[in-house]
Amino acid sequence: MKTRMALDITIPNQTRYLGLIGKIGENMAREFGDSACDRETLANQLNIVLTESIVNAIKHANATDPAKEVHVRITVSDREIAIMVYDSGCGFDLNSLASPCFDADALEEKGRGIFIIRSLMDHVEYRKANGGNVLEMRKKLVRR
Repeated sequence: MKTRMALDITIPNQTRYLGLIGKIGENMAREFGDSACDRETLANQLNIVLTESIVNAIKHANATDPAKEVHVRITVSDREIAIMVYDSGCGFDLNSLASPCFDADALEEKGRGIFIIRSLMDHVEYRKANGGNVLEMRKKLVRR
């Protein structure tokens, strides 16, 4: 049976909605994952990437401007989950980010969110879209 579902969410440019969006991602993963173990792993991963990407959009791209919004689109098919996070910032070159330093003496916050997102997702791309930018993240669903 072919499954496809899309969810569009627009949230105010505030971090107070992160938990809600993370839980929505978790619930979608639990609904569409294969086994109980895979569903829980996928649920945790989606919560993390949604949280990290939305924080980046709010704080960096939208400069914590309360007049701005963040648009999130989550699409699930039989083969993958795609997450698009739209911002209205000036953008940046995703490939120019250096790997973050995880040494406790020189711990930097810059680049950690993108590093985590890249580690958990199969495809990550950031590009101009809709008068702003979109962070596109894709995760393949393993079928047994």
